Amino acid sequence: MCRHLAYLGPEVPLGRLLVEPPHSLLRQSWAPRRQRYGTVNADGFGVGWYASPDPLPARYRRAGPIWADLSFADLVRVVRSGAVLAAVRDATLAGADAEAAAAPFASGRWLFSHNGAIAGWPDAAAPLVSALPPVELLSLQARTDSAFVWALVLHRLRAGEDPAEALGETVRQFAGAAPASRLNLLLTDGETITATAWGDTLWYRAEPGRGTVVASEPYDDDPLWQEVPDRTVLTASRAGVLLAPLEDPAAAIPKEPCR
Repeated sequence: MCRHLAYLGPEVPLGRLLVEPPHSLLRQSWAPRRQRYGTVNADGFGVGWYASPDPLPARYRRAGPIWADLSFADLVRVVRSGAVLAAVRDATLAGADAEAAAAPFASGRWLFSHNGAIAGWPDAAAPLVSALPPVELLSLQARTDSAFVWALVLHRLRAGEDPAEALGETVRQFAGAAPASRLNLLLTDGETITATAWGDTLWYRAEPGRGTVVASEPYDDDPLWQEVPDRTVLTASRAGVLLAPLEDPAAAIPKEPCR
């Protein structure tokens, strides 16, 4: 499992989002309050941010625990941004992919994170390999479930799907192939945040003048935090937050008629 967070709003130091709150992402790396699976997120971390006028995000990722990186503490003290995505990682399986396996994953203007796990990985995901062109499959920078999820999302984005459709359809693909999977996905292009709640917690806080935060769990006890219902896709911009239900493929299977 993992914990992740995305922010859109007025420009702030990264540390105000990731370090200073009493239950910040830093603290969630060893003491998450609402994490249902796993206990410590020490298998890597990363932060991506946008700095105007450059439309492409910068990233800082490492393979070790966030609390052990003194360079990160310096970075978030001085770097400011109005659009951020960050995550701390608890690996599904042990591997040697190092920081390449740490979110946020990136392509062009997009940043992405996956909080969850693909049940039965990698065998259960094998039927979905054919959805990717060989060159995209060979271009994977990590051999993890999250990297493969990102590849399928990115393929849809490149095909012209809007972010909510790309995330929602990818979630339904995996839910059909591996029904016990947990698929909380988080995506931003610096202007919008799109996320899914599927199998674990997701919260958001939106307030004019303070921006919008979407996170695995609240980083403080502000009463403005609201929990996103399971099986939901969230779309947030500086104008507000929209929630829409995600249909579970299992619910669409026709039942035998009564006899």
